Order: sequence, then C-alpha cells, then structure tokens
Amino acid sequence: IELCPPGKRFMITMVASFVAIAGQLLMPGLAALCRDWQVLQALIICPFLLMLLYWSVFPESLRWLMATQQFESAKKLILHFTQKNSMNTETDIKGVMPELEKELSRRPKKVCIVKMVGTRNLWKNIVVLCVNSLTGFGIHHCFARSMMGHEVKVPLLENFYADYYTMASITLASCLAMCVVVRFLGRRGGLLLFMILTALASLLQLGLLNLIGKYTQHPDSGMSDSVKDKFSIAFSIVGMFASHAVGSLSVFFCAEITPTVIRCGGLGLVLASAGFGMLTAPTLICIICILLLPESRNQSLPESLSNGEHYTRQPLLPHKKAEQPLLLTNAELKDYSGLHDAAAAGDALPDSAAANAANGL
Repeated sequence: IELCPPGKRFMITMVASFVAIAGQLLMPGLAALCRDWQVLQALIICPFLLMLLYWSVFPESLRWLMATQQFESAKKLILHFTQKNSMNTETDIKGVMPELEKELSRRPKKVCIVKMVGTRNLWKNIVVLCVNSLTGFGIHHCFARSMMGHEVKVPLLENFYADYYTMASITLASCLAMCVVVRFLGRRGGLLLFMILTALASLLQLGLLNLIGKYTQHPDSGMSDSVKDKFSIAFSIVGMFASHAVGSLSVFFCAEITPTVIRCGGLGLVLASAGFGMLTAPTLICIICILLLPESRNQSLPESLSNGEHYTRQPLLPHKKAEQPLLLTNAELKDYSGLHDAAAAGDALPDSAAANAANGL
C-alpha cells in the first residue's frame, strides 16, 4: 500500500485477498493429486522459498527510506528508478535530487514501535485494532467449529469437500461485501457494521437457540432438533461472513493509520493479536472501541509519529460545510503529489520534499 495512491490502496489489498482465496480453492485439488500429506506439505512450503529472492528482486520501500532519513539509500534507489523508467532527472523529477544532496549529511533516524507508547492517540488506535483483530479471527474460528459440529445431522455438510468449499465461499462473499461496504461507509463505518453483525450472530446463536431448545422440549411445540440445527448453521454462516471482514479490515486499517516509520511494527502487533484470536474476546467491547478510531479513506499515509497523532476521531456521519472536521485533510497533511511544483515554489520543507519522491516515481 506504500506504493499506491490513497484511492487505490483498498482495491489493491482486495486483489491480494482474492489471490489468496484462489489458492484456498485450489488446495483440495492439490491434496487429491498428492495423496500423501508429506508430499503435500513439501509442495506448500516450496513456493515460500521464492521469498528469498525478494531481497535482490524487490527494492526497499522508498517511502520508508525517506521517512527514516536514509537519504543516501533513497538517492541510489531514485537513480535506479529513473534508469529503469527512462526518466529524465532534470525535467521529470526536477528539484528532488538537489534537495536530497542537501540532506545526505543527516544521520538515519529509525523509530522503534515502543515509541508509540509516548503518543496520545496512536497507541489507542493500535490497541483497538489489536482487540478487533483478536476478536474477528478468534470468533471466526468458533463459528466455523459450530458449523462443522452439525455436519453429522445436516446431509450437505457430511462431505469434507462441501464443508471446505462452503467456508471458502463464505470468505469470498465476505471480501466482495467489503469492497461495496467500504466504498460507501469508509473503513471505520464498514468495520463497525461488520462487528455489529458479528455480535448479533453470536448473541442470537446463544440466546435464540436456547429459547428454541426450551420449546423443543415440549411435545406440542411442533419444533424439532433439526430446526435448532438449521438456525445454528445459519447464524454460524453469518458470523463467519462478518467476522472475516472484521479481522481483514482491522489489519488493513492498521496499515493505513500507522506511520511509515513504525508501520511494520504496528502490523506485527495486529497480526500477532490475530494469531491469539482463538482465545476469542467480547465483541460488544469492540463495537464501542471502533467508535474511537479515525477514518483513513482518501487520506495521505502518515510518515512520522507526529503525523500519526493527527489522525483523530471524527463523526461517522459527514460533517456540515460550516463545521470544522476533526481529521486533517490531505492539504493539511504531507502531500506526496506535485513534488517539483512545491520545490519550485520554495514552500516545502527539506524532509517533506525528500519524502515526496516516493510518490513522484
């Protein structure tokens, strides 16, 4: 997402999710061809060896180099990009190289994720997303176990492949729904909606099914255990659908609101929380916590900790024209477009001019 403009970040992330779902759909066919689990395990691990080539094939994030003041490495990378793209450094990126030359004497300034403890708003946002990630992935596992627990009683779920593809189809439907919901409601509104659906599915599965269970004990009620099982499966499907969206949106949301200097650390915390998700967490607390998050749609990525502090909470509903929004606009944050124009006007700071090279290339 560091390579994408604000309007394309979520779309690119969803493309990556669809590729992952495609691999999930192809996995049973690969297992049928291998037949031996040891051979299957080896085939699954082999593609990860290609990640060893990332060090030499894929360049370092230019945005991260600029944000951490590694201007010497950034200069080499800019020159590499200009050669590969057949760009003219004097016309296409005018003003970038002179600014970099002035800043080469500055020492690199890397920031540890521990520094977020001293912030006022950033650490709260990351903690909220950690809780939501833990809840989303954890309760998704619980809903999946609940649905699979009725496979003996429901003929459709007696087949392993039917069960597997049902869960994969739910994941696919969840990603498609995220594309639509996030487009209209934004990141925070979409996360809140899916968390409410997750909470309702959980509460209905606990409360309504217990009520149905009491009625099935009466011979004149006309209800059987099969009715309870069908309701349980329906609520489990809705819960898996919504909880997958909660977990995925929490990870993506964290990548957007965490500053570049500690973005990998923030993502690590949220993903680690997802790993502990099987321990589950109260969903109602998450609904309250989501309201504390800012909205990051169409906003510039924050670079430093001070930029991350500018992401403050704003109302879910659009503000009136006469009101002042709490979240800073793109013009108030560092702008990564039109670098050469800003440099020519002389109103750009040295470090921001260097950071703007990431988007200009």
